[in-house]
Amino acid sequence: MDHSTRLHSQARRRSWCCSFTVPPSSPESLSLSRFKSFPTTKSETLSKPPSNSVPNSPQSSKSGLGIVGRTRIDARRILSPGRVSPIDTDSTVPEEIPAVDSSATLSKSQSFRAAPACSSSSSRSADNDGVFDVRLNLRGKSGACLVLELNSEVLSASSDVFSGLISEYKRKSNSSSSGRKMCRIEVPDVENLGAFRQTIELMFEDDIPKRLLKIGAYRCIDILEVSAGIMFTKGVLSCLEYIEAVPWTEEEEEKLRILFTRFKFDGATTRDILARLYSRDSVDSQQHLARQLVLSITSCTEANARNELKSLVKGLLCKSSVYEKDQSDLNKEDLYIACQSCLSSLVSLFEEASSTIPHERLTKKEKDRPLIERISRQVDNINWLLEILLDGQMAEELVDMWADQGELLGMHENTSPMVRYELSRVTALLFIAMGTRKLHCRSESRSGLLLAWFSPMLLDFGWLQRCRKGLDMKALEEAMGQILLTLPLKQQYALFMEWFQCFSKQGTECPNLSKAFQIWWRRSFLRGSETCAIESR
Repeated sequence: MDHSTRLHSQARRRSWCCSFTVPPSSPESLSLSRFKSFPTTKSETLSKPPSNSVPNSPQSSKSGLGIVGRTRIDARRILSPGRVSPIDTDSTVPEEIPAVDSSATLSKSQSFRAAPACSSSSSRSADNDGVFDVRLNLRGKSGACLVLELNSEVLSASSDVFSGLISEYKRKSNSSSSGRKMCRIEVPDVENLGAFRQTIELMFEDDIPKRLLKIGAYRCIDILEVSAGIMFTKGVLSCLEYIEAVPWTEEEEEKLRILFTRFKFDGATTRDILARLYSRDSVDSQQHLARQLVLSITSCTEANARNELKSLVKGLLCKSSVYEKDQSDLNKEDLYIACQSCLSSLVSLFEEASSTIPHERLTKKEKDRPLIERISRQVDNINWLLEILLDGQMAEELVDMWADQGELLGMHENTSPMVRYELSRVTALLFIAMGTRKLHCRSESRSGLLLAWFSPMLLDFGWLQRCRKGLDMKALEEAMGQILLTLPLKQQYALFMEWFQCFSKQGTECPNLSKAFQIWWRRSFLRGSETCAIESR
């Protein structure tokens, strides 16, 4: 191992150390008002670095940076990473200082010292080793303070912002008659001290991508923001390449969206990241997305896959979804086209059940599956579409569509109860939606639905109890009574009398609407204060 390599290894082993000391104030401190504040425009580029400003931290609202006096700390203080030597004779350093984990939250003032970068020339490495001529003072918004003692050559070579500040300091220092001073740079109101410190550490790393692998994507986004602000070009490029190559969580993706609205980056890697963040497809290409998904699911014959996909798509399309949705993705017309397709399939299946379709017309695939299974699948599809429409408050037209199914109503009486009760599953879901006030429709729509499907519901109620398939029968009975009471009294009379006759013959095979019947009776035949008194009890 040659002399240069040994010096480099020694410098790396002592790159970062800390001390709980507050940097002494200097009577020669320059006012921060002399320097421009960090730009806070919506988009910022790396091509035009400010001459004397630096971002304070990721997502900071204001910041500033300046040169503020001079001080010096003996290099003997540093022993190894995370430890402080008590042999320093400086009066500002306590005799015993505990080791500090640099990854922990900074609640007190801390001081870090970095070894300067090793030059390709061994003689230059030997000359620069141990030269810490810049003190970077980071002051957090929470009151914490982080002091970094650094090498000016590394800072100047890495960051255009620091290069301008250090050059300005050196010009003033050369014109002054005083001796050599330590350049002090202060950044107030830092929101994320850890990210700023890690960004500075990367300037002293030989293999930045390897270091980013240990840091992770979430922290790397914070470092990218700091690097962009201080014009640390190598750090920006390394962070962008790493971020583009790894998967993101939703939280990381949101952070990137915010970051790319504040900074503008150039390069192919940036375009790849933006392609993952934003879709460049036109609105027309996305317009029928919901229709494509829905039609694929309603035509799916594998039960397990169909149920899994239904849950997935419903979660994406519903209003309570955590994903942001464009209105074009949830098109009302497309959903109703899918509903009409399922209704047409249901009519064909009931024609087959009524033996009105010759057996020869059926495809081999249809012959292989039982008729009841195929009917049940189409009913499940309609109910699934109804749930999506209810969530989007777009189900009013489906009430009219279902009330106008004259063909299905005509075949209902001639079909086996084992099959026809499937139709009442759709009616039941509509009744429950209206009875629980999730579905609001006109009086004509409610009347049309009840006049068409109330009698079939009375006939199929017993089968619905035996084959519920997730249906809440108590909720159904309550909803049926509530809907009946929303009709004109004349229509209520006809439907309640039909129920009364059915219930007297069928008993528990018929829905129990006794509570709603009593309310109708009081409203119809009792008047005035007596009605109010009874209803209040």
